[in-house]
Amino acid sequence: MKWSLYFLKKKWSSYSSPLLRTSPENRTQVDMRPFSGRRSRRSRRVSNKECCCYCSCFFFILVGVAIYISQGFRTDNPKCSVDYFYVPALNRTLNSTTNSTLYFNLKLANPNGGIGINYNDVKVNVTVFDAVGNGSQSSHLLGDTTIQRFYQGYAKAAEKPGHVDYNMTVVSQGVFPNATAVFRIDLVTAVRFKNVFLSKRREIRVGARALVDENGSMVLPKKEKDIALVSMAPQQGCCSLVLLILGNFLVLINLVTFL
Repeated sequence: MKWSLYFLKKKWSSYSSPLLRTSPENRTQVDMRPFSGRRSRRSRRVSNKECCCYCSCFFFILVGVAIYISQGFRTDNPKCSVDYFYVPALNRTLNSTTNSTLYFNLKLANPNGGIGINYNDVKVNVTVFDAVGNGSQSSHLLGDTTIQRFYQGYAKAAEKPGHVDYNMTVVSQGVFPNATAVFRIDLVTAVRFKNVFLSKRREIRVGARALVDENGSMVLPKKEKDIALVSMAPQQGCCSLVLLILGNFLVLINLVTFL
């Protein structure tokens, strides 16, 4: 009987909780152990979530900074056009062949929203094509004029009128039987873009043909208010710079996440 009671007591003690098998002084310590482990796991989860949140916010901030910097470094060439070109000697209604001056109005627009443009002296050349071969055989330089250097603000447009004195004999070679003529206007200058500092000088060479009717006025294309002076040179961009900045930011994000 004693042996059976002994085995039952031993078996019951093995199934009992650690709290019953400890003294009252150690019960608090034994009871707090599992809760402390749970709290540490929860705190780790919270810290990981906070780290991911901070990294995500940091990433979006860096992307915004990269876009802002790329817009600051991106520079578009000024848009040049001519909205007025008049040759009085070709106007039949005036019946005047002594006026050897042609007049034009040049428009220069800055397409950059946060960048100013410093223009060097703007040189404008005017040539006329021979009437033989529909004005595509040869051309003769009538003259040139220079517009003084100036500064153009953010997203501003400027109009620069000018005139060129020419030789009447040269112009007469380009007049067709219907009293029309084909001219070409070429613009040459150099610009420097100003954001915080001045950039290097960039050469601008643009031009376009202009058809003058029997009234001595320039014929504009349909639904157009001017003739754009265009260039065949490739436009410079900053895609490589943007990719380099974003690549460095992604590497930095990976390092921060790893640490």
